[in-house]
Amino acid sequence: MRIIFMGTPEFAVPSLKALYTSGHEIAAVVTQPDRPKGRGHKLTPPPVKLAAQEAGLHVYQPVRIRDPEFIDTLKRVSPQLIAVVAFGQILPKDILELPVYGCINVHASILPKYRGAAPIHWAVINGETETGVTIMQMDEGLDSGDIILSEKIPVSPEDTTGTVHDKLAGLGAQLLVKAVQLISEGRAERIPQDHGAATYAPLLNKDTEKIDWAKSAVEICNLVRGLNPWPGAYTLLRDKILKIWQARPCSPEIIPGPVPNLTGKQPGEILGPIPGRGFGVAAGDGCLVVMEVQLQGSRRMRAEEFIHGHNLEKGLKLG
Repeated sequence: MRIIFMGTPEFAVPSLKALYTSGHEIAAVVTQPDRPKGRGHKLTPPPVKLAAQEAGLHVYQPVRIRDPEFIDTLKRVSPQLIAVVAFGQILPKDILELPVYGCINVHASILPKYRGAAPIHWAVINGETETGVTIMQMDEGLDSGDIILSEKIPVSPEDTTGTVHDKLAGLGAQLLVKAVQLISEGRAERIPQDHGAATYAPLLNKDTEKIDWAKSAVEICNLVRGLNPWPGAYTLLRDKILKIWQARPCSPEIIPGPVPNLTGKQPGEILGPIPGRGFGVAAGDGCLVVMEVQLQGSRRMRAEEFIHGHNLEKGLKLG
């Protein structure tokens, strides 16, 4: 099958590679323009561009996917199918209807749950015990098209957005190849979504990232997991931003000794060192052990190392 592939970040790379090695013709790859990155603001190509160039594929980088001139370019490529994986722009109707088999999308959730821009982050933040990938026939709505394939994976209490991302990137590549094969053979089912059951995963913002110590220890630890490796959950320590990269609810499995006494403790109050782990913090319900941190202007480090260089006296409050 003659395919145009649209994708941008690292998540899309396994799908591009899997399609390329499956024997289908990748007529072109469309990705976002190079962007400034790092302290030097050096123009950096997106991961999909690098993978496409390595495979010798033709790459387009339109600033606006809706530009009539670019749509004319796609028409000249004449794809039978467009495969979209985390491309980063909304496709207009003219592109959705261009290929004979339409456009399909690899979405990192079990639709209709977690439609939107950040499905992996929100699944982990919300403490889901499973998530997955859906291959969807695209329409003009937000992740609302018919389902072709879907498959679930478990999410453990130790998983972060980073670990789930990598698992789903591999699973998405496998399902994409399978879906393209079914479409080419005329055997792809299309199951309408239950729109009444839809939930949404909006873009993250600073309010999302700030830790509310009045929440339960479990909720706070899920936020920490859900924002690791990017952008990081944060609080304030003496007017400086302190990012917390790893934390676990207080439990006998985590604390080698008695769980801290929470009588009279306020949410965000430091409970002192936890030997071999880091330091404890009171939450609105329970407490958590902070295990990895990063103070503003410094590097990431184990919380045990951090407390040796900073005076975290009992009673000091975060936030």
